[in-house]
Amino acid sequence: MTFEQIVISLYLFLGICFGLTTFSIRHLFSEGPDKEIQTEQASELKGRLFWTLICTWLWPIMVFTGINTAVILAKRKKLAAQKD
Repeated sequence: MTFEQIVISLYLFLGICFGLTTFSIRHLFSEGPDKEIQTEQASELKGRLFWTLICTWLWPIMVFTGINTAVILAKRKKLAAQKD
């Protein structure tokens, strides 16, 4: 394997791992800190597969959006603690 193939394989592998581990908190990467009320019951396997496919290619962007959401939630928590 060439160096380029190793880098691409590693990128895709990290994306798959990221997608599989963040499936349960995927709302933090898309809609924000609130979970969407599910109106349609989809197969969890299909949902996990779709999320993993998205994260396989876009995981660097997902990391940044997750960090942004974590900062927003920390600020909200700090403000709520100051009000009490």
